[in-house]
Amino acid sequence: MFEKILIANRGEIAIRVMRTCREMGIGTVAVYSDFDRHSRHVLYADEAYHLGGNAPAESYLNTDRIIAAARETGASALHPGYGFLAENSDFARAITAAGVVWIGPPPEAIDQMGDKVSSRKVAIAAGVDPVPGTTEECTSASEVVAFGTEHGWPVAIKAAYGGGGKGLRVAYDPEDAGEALEGAQREGEAYFGNGACYLERYLEHPHHVEIQVLADAHGNAVWIGERDCSAQRRHQKLVEETPSPVVDDGLRGRMGQAAVSLAKHVGYENAGTIECLVQDGEFWFLEMNTRLQVEHCVTEMTAGLDLVAAQIRIAAGEPLWFRQEDVERRGHAIEMRINAEDPVEFLPSPGLITGYREPGGFGVRVDGGYGEGFEVSQFYDNLVAKLIVWGEDRETARLRALRALGEFEVAGVLTNIPAQKLILDHADFAAGVVTTKWVENHLDLSVLDTDAAAVEAATSEPKVERTLTVEVGARRFDVKVWMPESQVGTTAGAAPKKKKRATRQATGGGDTGSVTAPMQGTVLKILVATGDKVTAGEAVVVLEAMKMENSISATGDGTVKEIKVAEGDTVGAGEVLLVIE
Repeated sequence: MFEKILIANRGEIAIRVMRTCREMGIGTVAVYSDFDRHSRHVLYADEAYHLGGNAPAESYLNTDRIIAAARETGASALHPGYGFLAENSDFARAITAAGVVWIGPPPEAIDQMGDKVSSRKVAIAAGVDPVPGTTEECTSASEVVAFGTEHGWPVAIKAAYGGGGKGLRVAYDPEDAGEALEGAQREGEAYFGNGACYLERYLEHPHHVEIQVLADAHGNAVWIGERDCSAQRRHQKLVEETPSPVVDDGLRGRMGQAAVSLAKHVGYENAGTIECLVQDGEFWFLEMNTRLQVEHCVTEMTAGLDLVAAQIRIAAGEPLWFRQEDVERRGHAIEMRINAEDPVEFLPSPGLITGYREPGGFGVRVDGGYGEGFEVSQFYDNLVAKLIVWGEDRETARLRALRALGEFEVAGVLTNIPAQKLILDHADFAAGVVTTKWVENHLDLSVLDTDAAAVEAATSEPKVERTLTVEVGARRFDVKVWMPESQVGTTAGAAPKKKKRATRQATGGGDTGSVTAPMQGTVLKILVATGDKVTAGEAVVVLEAMKMENSISATGDGTVKEIKVAEGDTVGAGEVLLVIE
């Protein structure tokens, strides 16, 4: 077994891997950027190595610096977590060439399955039907139009090396084709270093169901169970659960067998996930994630299996210590991603966390990467924590999830906790009929008290002790109170100052004629030029924040008078991007 493992990641997944390492008696090495110098994963690790920079390209994507860290700290193995370089075959080869064991699949398997175009070809060869689509790169809008004409609209345009909803655009008709293809290519290049795209039929009411597999270097492979990840917003998963409420034993068995066949076909090793779309009792291969998934926790809770420990044991050369018939799953588990974002607009909300309290109790688990006094940065993903609950059945788990969400407190930044409560409490979710379009097309977020949500999440302040003199009847008392810092010094009994709503709108804002940044971020693309006529609601700037693209729209009709930023500029919340006359 390994003496020391370097975790080439940050946040909650780095801490999650380190916890298993600590239980196994394995030392841990954290790596960190300038911004993360005092972050939780750095403080938790046995030792830490500074990568430098802030942007991912300068830090967590810097192969040379990570290899240097492994060498200088004497780490004998590396766990990539998920995201960043977890599915980069060149990185896996470089790590192996440096004499460090890669805790992941062989680079050849990543090459075959990490590229979504080649993975479709592999799935077909393995006898697993993919969603109808292309197996060659799409390079022009005319190809999108031709595909839509043949297979029907809408058409999904996907970055071949994308994942997690990144690099995916949908063309609903021929007029959308050019802009959608350009957006998918741009995001694929920005996030994954490759803008190659392919086309796929966009199913209208599918469920997103995936199968967890484990495979060793000795030809053994098993499937552990399925996860339903249909509650999504902008192709980003919000709620995951197992077992799926729409999969019966027959379909579950067929999907599991297909997943194992596909894994064996490509010579897969370690943990991997076969993602599928399920509709009307049928399933189609979607893609394979050649890494540990964010939502692996629900599988662990129902199967009683530490998937990270399994990864480490497989990477150390051990054969699987159980067979398919040994896999048993108990109860139901639900995971909710707690993100720093506006609960209505789902826009990123970076900032300092001024208050933080996790829920507890029977059947409750929190995998977190932050706490009070830690800052959520625009440079990285906005996942603050994952809340996972277990129950003996789905309804028990759902009610436990609602209880735990009610106990989860995060102040200083907006979070999606109010939206998560709304999802879990909805009759459709309780009935298990949620599809991948449900959040965007059917969930009424307007019922949220957004002002209250913003005040609670973004303007809660640390409280300080003060002694006040009060009179009850004719008697005078000195009493201790705990009050927000901003209210210290105000007249006792005076009405508190009205708190300003912190929710940000994607349509920009500010003074009349100005389009402002709703959040801190980087200008990816300017869609207009000086002198162009625009209409209210028309996208004028693409702003990247926390690994998400956000289209910023004009607030009214007019002519672009002045553009105050350039592509590549970093802007702050409220900064004027352009002026419309």
